[in-house]
Amino acid sequence: MGDAREQMTAVDTAWWHMESEDNPMMITGVLVLDRQVDIQAFRELLEQRLLRYSRFSQRVTEDDGRAFWEEDPHFSLDNHLHHIALAEPCDQQALQDLVGDLASTPLDARHPLWQFHLVDHYEDGAAIVARLHHCIADGLALVQVLMSLASEGGLPEAEHVDQLPAGGLVRSLTGSMRRIAQQGVHLGHELFEEGMELARHPEHVTHWFEEGREIVREVAHLGLMPRDPSTHLHADLSGRKRVAWADPLPLARVKELAHQLEGTVNDVLVAAVTGALRRYLSEADRYIKGNIHVTIPFNLRPKDQPVKSLGNHFGLVLVELPLDEPDAIKRFKKVKKALSEIKNSQQPRATFGLLELFGYGPAALEKFALNTLSDKSSLVLTNVPGPRSPLSIAGARILQPLVWVPQSGHLGVGLSILSYAGTVQFGLISDDNMVHAPNRVVRYFVESFQELYEQSFGNMGQSHATPNLK
Repeated sequence: MGDAREQMTAVDTAWWHMESEDNPMMITGVLVLDRQVDIQAFRELLEQRLLRYSRFSQRVTEDDGRAFWEEDPHFSLDNHLHHIALAEPCDQQALQDLVGDLASTPLDARHPLWQFHLVDHYEDGAAIVARLHHCIADGLALVQVLMSLASEGGLPEAEHVDQLPAGGLVRSLTGSMRRIAQQGVHLGHELFEEGMELARHPEHVTHWFEEGREIVREVAHLGLMPRDPSTHLHADLSGRKRVAWADPLPLARVKELAHQLEGTVNDVLVAAVTGALRRYLSEADRYIKGNIHVTIPFNLRPKDQPVKSLGNHFGLVLVELPLDEPDAIKRFKKVKKALSEIKNSQQPRATFGLLELFGYGPAALEKFALNTLSDKSSLVLTNVPGPRSPLSIAGARILQPLVWVPQSGHLGVGLSILSYAGTVQFGLISDDNMVHAPNRVVRYFVESFQELYEQSFGNMGQSHATPNLK
């Protein structure tokens, strides 16, 4: 581990500056385990697989408005690993209450921005609660951090302390300053090569110009979007978080429904989310005042490749949810159309560019722009792919993983979808002022999926049993 400090990237700096007293910028994860875990074995696991990478022993410092990573001179694993027992009756509600309390508590900025809590006596097993600041990495990378602790992840060779095992996180960022220096040496050569490439293929100029124009158009579109209608989802933040999660859905049934409706798994799940929100807001606000928008992180890493680094590599897209549509199948079709349009737009790159720009600017300007943007949405929805096969950690099988990303600006509600070992996990995190009954929302999600399933196959004149959702 080196002593030199490393300047934080502009996008990661933007997430660092988004921290507020009422909205901590940390990703919260839960691993439900089938048995108790020995604390010493888990401690050794963190030492072997996490502390080999510099980011987890570095704290954030600021100098003249710029953020840096530097080694914590007083680093101790005791500041980051906590062993607790769940309060009686040791059931899901007790764990949800604990996770809500932890999600409401900011990380200690004097030390590296992460913590693990090993929770004994959860039902017949245990649980692990992980908290990591968003400036370290995005949700996709942090899911792989959690999964790299699994026994199937393997250990890196001693001489490769700057790399993660193949198939997990592949690079630490300790070499990023070196790469920047190398890029500077080659910059003139690269510019010359790009000029020669344009001379050989002038049509590329037109392509880049069109792409740039689309990005500018998306930025202008975001700026001109009206505020989302006033609902319980836009109440004042209290700073108190609550979480809830549903029993897993069988992924095979979700795929079956997606095939039946000629859509994607994502289309089906977002349609189920829309149905759940429509029902909850109809009860909470008595009537639907108009459609709302959901902010969805959009991965900008290369497709079908393992995550190769920490940091944030995603844009944000705003998708309209048709809450005004009472029919489940028509609601699905509208969701499918909205998601299809986003896939073919430059909105993810436009928002990534804005985040990068904000990271270079003063924090006050960034917060003003962030609050303005968050007024145009009502909540955050993440959909992260997880491992396809069951994993174990310190000898205990992972039964259910859940991950929630933070909400920024005035937003206080986050929905999480995560696939794992043939199942789909759905969870909610919310400020207490915005969703008073989170368990009801997650129940409505499952029932909304059931409604869409039954209407779809019923309308085709086929006889299908209601899906087994347990």
